[in-house]
Amino acid sequence: MSSPTNHSKELSLSWRETMASTAPILLLVLLAWFAQGQRQRKPPVPESPFEKIKPQENFDVGQFSGKWFLVGVASKCDYLREHNHQLEATAMVVSASKGTSLAVSTFRKLDGVCWEIKQQYHSAKTKGRFLLKGRSSSVDVVVGETDYSSYAIVYFQKHRKISIKLYGRSSRVSDVIVGKFEQRITEMNLSEDFTYYLPTYGFCESVDQFHVLDEEKI
Repeated sequence: MSSPTNHSKELSLSWRETMASTAPILLLVLLAWFAQGQRQRKPPVPESPFEKIKPQENFDVGQFSGKWFLVGVASKCDYLREHNHQLEATAMVVSASKGTSLAVSTFRKLDGVCWEIKQQYHSAKTKGRFLLKGRSSSVDVVVGETDYSSYAIVYFQKHRKISIKLYGRSSRVSDVIVGKFEQRITEMNLSEDFTYYLPTYGFCESVDQFHVLDEEKI
């Protein structure tokens, strides 16, 4: 009959043997758990250059209202790059809507027919920032710079891709204003290879009721 001391030694030896046999398994389980946790931790999304764009100081919706002509656009849009030779003269009419939001009607030709495209630029928390809601995705809009009387430089972001548009109160703007536009393009890491200027003639003068597209009602 074994003594209590021997029995205690046997239990201790059995426990050590059990731990020695299961330790590698426990280590593998811990490593797998740690690796799974690392995979689930998504790296933080880097801040988009768009977030750093400062809107026009003390942006005034009333002064911005009225007719604007699209002079130029800078974008890495594949469709625009492939079809830039088909660009049509484009104008828009802006009016205040629901306080600080913008009602925008864009007039342009599609397949030789004049269309009016109605959109709502919903105001954001910051003056000069807007949100254009779409069916599948939204577009962030910032009026980056304007003097209200001759030009406006407006930024658009969709799927974290940025486009910049130059608008004028007339279809032609001064070289100084074009210089401002091109400087903004450079700041956004775009280039003249992705910059297109629109025709200064052939604008739509009128649109019938059958060629009006209201995106808010789609």
